[in-house]
Amino acid sequence: MPTVKVTKDNFEEEITKYNGVAIIDFWADWCGPCRMLSPELEAISKSEENIKVCKVNVDEERELARKFGISSIPTVLYAKNGEIQKKTVGYMGKKFILDVVSQLK
Repeated sequence: MPTVKVTKDNFEEEITKYNGVAIIDFWADWCGPCRMLSPELEAISKSEENIKVCKVNVDEERELARKFGISSIPTVLYAKNGEIQKKTVGYMGKKFILDVVSQLK
């Protein structure tokens, strides 16, 4: 499943109404740890068909960042059936992320 760019305009459709597991990465171009995390999430989006990987650029989507209390990036939210279940802050590797996801099921 390709990575989805999420904005305030499509958040409800892409996340809230999504029936399944979604990983939402709050990131920015200038963030070093965000650039380290990006390939890990890209690999998950290509290898895990049952996980939707979404990206929210905090510089473009300040309203969403405020709504979810994002104060440090990267921050990853984990949602199941539209409900936020968990939040992690900082760089996490693919195995860690998939372990978190496995706890949601």
